[in-house]
Amino acid sequence: MITNDHFQHTLKAHAAAVGTRLSALIDTHLAAGPAQRLTAAMRYGLLGGGKRLRPFLVIESARLFGVAREAALNTAAALECVHCYSLIHDDLPAMDNDDLRRGRPSTHRAFDDATAILAGDGLLTFAFEILTLLDTHGDAAVRSELVLELARAAGALGMAGGQMLDLAAETQVLTMAEVVQLQAMKTGALIRFGCVSGGILGGAGTAERSALDAYGRALGAAFQIADDLLDVEGDAATIGKAIAKDAAAGKGTLVGLLGIAGARTELERQTATAIAALDAFGARQDVLADMARFMPTRRS
Repeated sequence: MITNDHFQHTLKAHAAAVGTRLSALIDTHLAAGPAQRLTAAMRYGLLGGGKRLRPFLVIESARLFGVAREAALNTAAALECVHCYSLIHDDLPAMDNDDLRRGRPSTHRAFDDATAILAGDGLLTFAFEILTLLDTHGDAAVRSELVLELARAAGALGMAGGQMLDLAAETQVLTMAEVVQLQAMKTGALIRFGCVSGGILGGAGTAERSALDAYGRALGAAFQIADDLLDVEGDAATIGKAIAKDAAAGKGTLVGLLGIAGARTELERQTATAIAALDAFGARQDVLADMARFMPTRRS
């Protein structure tokens, strides 16, 4: 088993590599464009820190099949562009109305609402541009599959649809099944893509892809429960954004349905499910298993 120190070191190393690649991609493909304020807002929303958990999943799931980090970085970067676009839009007054993100002003506060909307739009479309680049993968069929899977994860049947359900939940009481579906779409879809995309890059077989899919689904559920618990129990200074907003907005969460103790039990169950899904990979699973173990310990 990998030590926690080793896991944290790996997490930080991957985050640094992804940040460097994101900055280089912006410099190469966007920096010379005429809309400099837009590029600045995209850079602000994209390079403002964060653990880069989703890119980590791309890199480590690809490593299961012998894909080097450098070869997985473009896909990891594309996924982070989509994630950061969603954060920029989530923070807008029409959505969650958050003034802080990662301990500093949200993009719409640092710039303005219109610029933030366009910055999110820019990052979403830039993600797919990145996936089409030849150095993302030499096989056009692989690049095409990555584009398709990320589009599904980000769109109406994935993250965007989940956000719509989340907004609607502020005016209605959701059942357990409805909350689970909402969270699987809003949060879980991108996390699942992070896992499955590594298998796509590495040419994984059907059984291996199914294992990564199961791991990603359980990990996404665990991530969201941990996030909901942080909203109740966390410290705003540590998390870098406002807390106690879910209950105030009337949002449906498993914490609200099950209580703190019940949510922790479900978190433990999903963590165990995620780890069990990796059994097919033997000793190669250690880093991804440690990612699952990390979820219940998150403080930000």
